[in-house]
Amino acid sequence: MKSIGEVAAQFGVATHVLRHWETEGLLAPARVGDRRRYSDADVRRVAAILISKEAGFGLADIRTMLATGPAPDREEILTRHREMLRDRIARAQAALDLIEGGPCTHDELMMCPHFQNAVTDRLGPRHTRTADQRAIGQPCTAP
Repeated sequence: MKSIGEVAAQFGVATHVLRHWETEGLLAPARVGDRRRYSDADVRRVAAILISKEAGFGLADIRTMLATGPAPDREEILTRHREMLRDRIARAQAALDLIEGGPCTHDELMMCPHFQNAVTDRLGPRHTRTADQRAIGQPCTAP
């Protein structure tokens, strides 16, 4: 059995974080007097919570996923989160494509065809590109 301080140090989190997770129903360490005592199972649960947080899950979803219950509840959360991650990855890839477009020598950013292309993409499918706009990912050089 470990103290709250030992568990917090093991994972590099503050003790108030573990207390908060307990308040949120994610942890239920044993009590010896007024002191929390964490079993190996509790420590594993802390690791599971941290892994889930690093994957971007919120505490409510983590609580549902770690609860004993029907697998469809977990699957619904995972499906929703998977779609959110795919969207975040697509936005991050678009940002990387914009940055990797090469050094832009235009004096005004809004005059850069490469940047204009990114703006047009953000505006949506109703907007069309002009003939001088290049595809994202292509180097930008001023004429």
